Amino acid sequence: MEENTLLEKLNSFTRRTHTLDEVYIFSVILCDNEVDRDFEKFSLNALKSLKELFIGKTGIFEHNTKENTQTARIFETELITDESRLTADNEPYTCLKANAYMIRTSKNEDLIKEIDGGIKKEISVSCSAGRKTCSICGSDISKKPCSHKKSKSYNGKLCFVILDDISDAYEWSFVSVPAQVNAGVTKRFGNEKENIRNEFLSGISDGIQLLEKGIPDLSCYKL
Repeated sequence: MEENTLLEKLNSFTRRTHTLDEVYIFSVILCDNEVDRDFEKFSLNALKSLKELFIGKTGIFEHNTKENTQTARIFETELITDESRLTADNEPYTCLKANAYMIRTSKNEDLIKEIDGGIKKEISVSCSAGRKTCSICGSDISKKPCSHKKSKSYNGKLCFVILDDISDAYEWSFVSVPAQVNAGVTKRFGNEKENIRNEFLSGISDGIQLLEKGIPDLSCYKL
């Protein structure tokens, strides 16, 4: 995308027009339709809703809304589908990618260096899902809980929860361990060719270990 187009969209959120030298622009994958470490996934419909809802939303740290941790803002979003890449439940992989910006200041110089250096990378989102469907029986467990347990297999089919009916997106955060394996800062979609199966199994393994220890994975603050 041309720089002028990016700046035009970015400046729709500022009180005055900023030049490219005054801002730092970076891309993030906010979430996708893969089964995550919490054994949950966003439906395609949910991702479409989040695409609109996350425009203008602020980025903070570790979902801490009690302090002044606002550090960046999303000014553009898009859904990207890779038909050659399948999720754990055999859907074409789709992710929600966003462009975010910060105003360059002496205060955030180190943060910008950490983002460029790959230190600050992992992302987690906070949103509200009105429907939570069991992948085994199709029951909306937010209204009528079923007997199936997330992470367990039933007749060879993994049990997880499908999130849908998104009513709001609150914020996105830099976190230490995101629930979604693929969420994070990216220079360009598809520039890292990783083994998707191993990546997914690694995330599932982390979730199982947490469940066995009785420790809930709070890295993804999905309400």
